[in-house]
Amino acid sequence: MLLEASGIAASVNPRALTPRPKARGVTENQHAKKRMRTLARGRAPRARYATHRRRRYYERFHTSSFSSDITEGDVTAGEDPVVRQAAIDALGNMNGTVVAIEPTSGRVLAMVNQKLALSGGAQPCSTIKLSVALAALSEGVIDSETEVPLGRRSRMNLTEALAHSNNAYFEAVGRKLGFEKVQYYAHQFGLGELAGYNIPGEQLGTYPEVEISSKLGGVGKMCSFGEGISMTPLQLGALVTAISNGGTLYYLQHPNSSDEVASFQPRVKRHLDIEPVIPELSDGMAGAVMYGTARSVRMNFSEESILGKTGTCSRAGTRFGWFASYANTDIGRIVTVVFLQGGHPTFGPKAAEIAGRMYRNLYDHKFFVAGAPGTTSAPDLEKVSTESAPQE
Repeated sequence: MLLEASGIAASVNPRALTPRPKARGVTENQHAKKRMRTLARGRAPRARYATHRRRRYYERFHTSSFSSDITEGDVTAGEDPVVRQAAIDALGNMNGTVVAIEPTSGRVLAMVNQKLALSGGAQPCSTIKLSVALAALSEGVIDSETEVPLGRRSRMNLTEALAHSNNAYFEAVGRKLGFEKVQYYAHQFGLGELAGYNIPGEQLGTYPEVEISSKLGGVGKMCSFGEGISMTPLQLGALVTAISNGGTLYYLQHPNSSDEVASFQPRVKRHLDIEPVIPELSDGMAGAVMYGTARSVRMNFSEESILGKTGTCSRAGTRFGWFASYANTDIGRIVTVVFLQGGHPTFGPKAAEIAGRMYRNLYDHKFFVAGAPGTTSAPDLEKVSTESAPQE
């Protein structure tokens, strides 16, 4: 109004008052420009998140793998001196026990470190796979060539699973069998009951009456690692004795004098209907020694056929190493169980190595020669006592 009154013409540019429209393109900030330059130079952009290094877990053990005097307190008057000395020399100063059994009678030929051998036992680790395999074969769930899927592209049969002690295979087989059948056959094979007949000091291993918690792996872990199970060296020895002789489960007897040896009579606990499936099981046990987890046997002994199964696991700061085996010869057949406990030096292949040294010692002392001391023929089963053992 004042401008008009003063005679000054007012001209207003309407375009100057109109807001300038925003550019349609995305404005690049400094970070975007830097990123584009980096990409142009061919370098990948640095990740915007923190990286965490993977730390290796080392298990701590509190039990020594070595012992100064493992034979203290052993009762040896009724043992075979050749077998006992071979076992002592093979075991050395390892914290463990060696039990040697005559599979045609159940006589304990030697038991080194009897305190440990007769104790309440330990987790059987992968040696439980023998019981599971026999159960699955007996039920017709598998045969030696049945391939069990282990993943999207992986399959394995029983022979390879035993030879390499594959846990996933036996977890799958155990779940297919179910706990009731697994437990039934385990009891048939002597788990959860005394293996010996009037052996002073023998303690009882345990087998659960119910399946362990699913948080602990359920029946699968029971069948692959022996989770929740306690097995003694004598129980494992009795089972392998039955495998080696065709299905006769003997009471193990440990003579305490020469008179008891002279009057020794085998005692049958029961006959197992496993003879038809033993060849399918034995292929895997032979494979373990030839090329699998027990091949350390062959470091010291390869003259005779040895069949066996290793086991390694740990619990409460103690590591366990198992190896159960038998020499598959017509003369001097013998079952050997090596059980070790301790720390890092203790594991199944070490137990197998000890067994190999023992077989070497026996071989060098002509144990596997007809007529040599310590060799016996199979007993006449009509004269074998089937008398029941005392209440367990």
